[in-house]
Amino acid sequence: MAPAAPPPPQSGGLLALIPGTPGLLTVAALGIALLLVLIIKARLQPFVALLVVSLAVGLAAGLSVTELFGTVQRSDAVSLVETGMGGILGHIALIIGLGTLLGAILEVSGGAGVLSSRLLRRFGERRAPLAMGLTGLLFGIPVFFDVGIFVLAPLVYAAAKRSGASILLYCMPLLAGLSMTHAFLPPHPGPVAAAGLFKVDLGWVVVMGAVCGLPAVLAAWGYAAWIGRRLFVPVPQDMLAAAEEARAAVAAERADLGGGAADGGADGGAPREEPVSLTTVLIVIGTPLLLILLATFSSIALGPSPGRSVIEFIGHPFVALTIALLLAYYLLGVRRGWSRTSLEAVSTASLKPVGNILLVVGAGGVFGAVLKGSGVATALSGAFQGLGLPVIVLAYLLALVLRVAQGSATVAIVTTAGIVLPLVEAQHLSQPHLALVIMAISAGSVFASHVNDGGFWMVAKYFGISERDTLASWTVLESVLSLAGFAVAALVSMVV
Repeated sequence: MAPAAPPPPQSGGLLALIPGTPGLLTVAALGIALLLVLIIKARLQPFVALLVVSLAVGLAAGLSVTELFGTVQRSDAVSLVETGMGGILGHIALIIGLGTLLGAILEVSGGAGVLSSRLLRRFGERRAPLAMGLTGLLFGIPVFFDVGIFVLAPLVYAAAKRSGASILLYCMPLLAGLSMTHAFLPPHPGPVAAAGLFKVDLGWVVVMGAVCGLPAVLAAWGYAAWIGRRLFVPVPQDMLAAAEEARAAVAAERADLGGGAADGGADGGAPREEPVSLTTVLIVIGTPLLLILLATFSSIALGPSPGRSVIEFIGHPFVALTIALLLAYYLLGVRRGWSRTSLEAVSTASLKPVGNILLVVGAGGVFGAVLKGSGVATALSGAFQGLGLPVIVLAYLLALVLRVAQGSATVAIVTTAGIVLPLVEAQHLSQPHLALVIMAISAGSVFASHVNDGGFWMVAKYFGISERDTLASWTVLESVLSLAGFAVAALVSMVV
């Protein structure tokens, strides 16, 4: 049987004026430029901007309406919009949802406070910045960056007020830890989305995230210590007062969620909770990572057997995160007196911000599918290959440019992954090498956070840092993290 003929090259849209590869490259350049204009100038929500650009690129590249959307009647036509959105969300939606729920239980139960307090006592006053950095690193695994700031900022205020030193000395190591885990490690949206597009086992993403991220965060901590001693920023008094109000509000909310005497005792107050132990926090955080890693390496170390099947089942990201979440529900909730109503309220509230993340990532999947289906991504890959640079370098530089231009790390990751996907597919790279390409993309996505990034303003306002000092501290810190992470990924890729 003769092999199926390749699809004919697109010839409609802009390609009618500029045919072939030059036309496809022109479509790509105009599409990326339009994306940046819509996000930066028009202030369009990234989800909407990505969808608009996807449709514009598809039509400009000569795709038909049927190719983009399918047909109303049942047919064999494949909709690029549906396959792009469904393909990526089918892989990451459950992971992000379960990870968000796990982080919320750790946050509200006080696990972050226990972790940081124990580290501060263990390291002492002199090494308090290192303790704050380790807190950000460990607590950043299950929670999003902005949640980590909200929960841990009061600890930074207290440590800086007690020592009288610059708040930068304490907040920058914390932010470096939170940023590294957010960029390099599952279950955070960026690396998970890229892993879904590249079809990389999450275990390899965890391994390479640790290999590249840990040296990067050490370099960032070094810069944090340097800038913290040279640039004095006092503790913002209004934030100290706000932290006290927030703690009072949380206590009141817990009292309301406790349901009076039914849960809290005869006096009808808030439920009496046992303090969280550090061991419990580490078990909850470490369980999914350990199970995922065991499943990844069982396929290498073990032959086909029932035992390997069991390990691969419990180590699948969906199952591993579900196990960790059930552990958190029991160890941090039920065992400490939480009612089912409290667990439901905390879980439901935590999922509200996830919708925006999933829609942006899904729209990025649509963009990638349109680029691939129209031939634009193949043309871009050919142009990149012509530059003579390794794919890992190209992936980093593209993510870096997109990050600096439009500010969103998630948009930079999903857009870059969609553009370089045909290039990595053509080279038939191994799973570890693909994971390193994802690390390069992730590293590029955090470079030089500045005024077009919401994280820049969150850091500046939450810690009372002027815009000038935020550029000198946070922006440079992110650049150090990015460059160091990419350098390690590039070096390791030479031997993997």
